Amino acid sequence: MRKVNSVAAAKQFINQKFSHCQGAILAGSVVRGEETATSDLDIVIFDNNLNNSYRESMIDNGWPIEIFVHNLSSYKYFIEMDCKAGKPSMARMISEGITLKDEGILLAIKKEAKEILEKGPEKWSDEMITQKRYFITDALDDFIGSTNRAEAIFIANNLAELVHEFVLRTNRQWIGSSKWIIRALKQYDEKFTEEFIAAFNAFYETGEKKKVIQLVDNVLQPYGGRLFEGFTLGKY
Repeated sequence: MRKVNSVAAAKQFINQKFSHCQGAILAGSVVRGEETATSDLDIVIFDNNLNNSYRESMIDNGWPIEIFVHNLSSYKYFIEMDCKAGKPSMARMISEGITLKDEGILLAIKKEAKEILEKGPEKWSDEMITQKRYFITDALDDFIGSTNRAEAIFIANNLAELVHEFVLRTNRQWIGSSKWIIRALKQYDEKFTEEFIAAFNAFYETGEKKKVIQLVDNVLQPYGGRLFEGFTLGKY
């Protein structure tokens, strides 16, 4: 049973386990006010005595804790990898997190993370947009043609992820995975997110495909619509 609030528990953990570190940040759902009964404490720790970064999970003070431990340069690699994937997890944790300990290093690190988030991901090339249109069309065709309910559910899951990625990346926005798909969409366009949820929810509840099909066609239309004939990849 949790007896200590999140910030107090995190500070106590740092004082007991990482008193030698140069900085520590509490991030995640407890910071955003989205805490649930199963939320853990995500803590980013900066220790310049380390040669390698690592990630570890544990229980302390009744809290599940996940730590991301870096020296003063290793975190940059993970930010870069996240950004290439369009999912800035490390930059977001650093930027939004609450300072637990700071020996004068966090101001610059948090500023760097905030600037990366505000800049957004790299712009997709026309070639990438064409490629993604094809993959969405392929998934949509499978969805339309499927007569197997179990298969259609998982095709819909794939289609939802592809569409969310297309909408956000073509608008220079960060994407997400799992629960962050909806959070990322809401940050960009709440009205579209409502339509997105309604369309897929209608299919999951009743098997109705029309709203999903219309949603996907509306997303693709400004970029030329569905794409199959003439698409090539790696031919030349």
